[in-house]
Amino acid sequence: MRADRLVSLVLLLRQRGRLTADTLARELEVSTRTVLRDIEALSAAGVPVYAERGRHGGFALSPGFRTELTGLNHDEALALLTAGSGRGELVFGLGSALASAMRKVVDALPESHRAAASDAAQRFLVDPETDLLSRRLVTEEVPDTVMIEVRRAVLAGHKLRIHYAATGRTPQWRTVDPIGLVTVRDRGYLLATRSGTDRTYRLSRVLAAEELPETAQRPNRVDLDRIWRERSAQFLSGGDHITVLVRVNPARREDLLDTALAVRAEEPDADGWLRLKVTFQDSRHAEWALWQLSMDAEARRLRGSPTLRRARRCRRSRHTWPGRCRPPCWCGPGST
Repeated sequence: MRADRLVSLVLLLRQRGRLTADTLARELEVSTRTVLRDIEALSAAGVPVYAERGRHGGFALSPGFRTELTGLNHDEALALLTAGSGRGELVFGLGSALASAMRKVVDALPESHRAAASDAAQRFLVDPETDLLSRRLVTEEVPDTVMIEVRRAVLAGHKLRIHYAATGRTPQWRTVDPIGLVTVRDRGYLLATRSGTDRTYRLSRVLAAEELPETAQRPNRVDLDRIWRERSAQFLSGGDHITVLVRVNPARREDLLDTALAVRAEEPDADGWLRLKVTFQDSRHAEWALWQLSMDAEARRLRGSPTLRRARRCRRSRHTWPGRCRPPCWCGPGST
């Protein structure tokens, strides 16, 4: 771990010149005292790092100190830098590793390409934190301790013990055979099997994890893209899921998508609204999701949820939540 940090420290000084101890500590996510110890270790190892005192002082490398590395052309480096410039640091807890890798990519370029690639990468922005309507993207957080154990088990091919909080259930410990990790719209998933049965776990619901020494029962080669498609299709076709045809105000489209399980089809309507074929967990889920949109959404046709039509009528009567309205009401228990 310290060896990686020392390399990152040297790369920072190479690429950015003189830096203060506080800046280095912030970049490396360590204390200032740790940075000073690392500087001493580099000096003892023969790396020509020196201190400049004064108000604008800091640490720097002797001019001309570098090891020329080649192998990446301009477009290859640009592709990597652009990929690393977005929200990749949020994927599977690899933020520090990504920052270190980007420094090494820049350092690996010949002098003639380095500035051009860095400048070009500034012209691309991938997945900013907010959209044009200033809505922040909601990213599910997974504790580093959990993510490290899950990632280790996946890569090592070991069994994994997780404390999982399924929706509406008491958290339980379970032992699984991990297959791979998937991220979709800033949500992470663990694909696994349990007692030979396919299982998909939301990483944000994993409260604790422990890599076990036993070898996982899984194939040597895997096609995660195919597995994900198959499990998605199975998920959408199973249980009490219902499909609803919804007309929605375009300004509330993202709000609808944030609550729905999936969108099967979408097309504009003549009046500027959108028509979407949307899948919900069950009728109660559909009622709640459309209730949140108030008069900005209309359920035109649905399967398996006659109560939703009654909920729409109740909503137009300016009542509260379905089933909790003042009489007369069409949506309460036993209503007709």
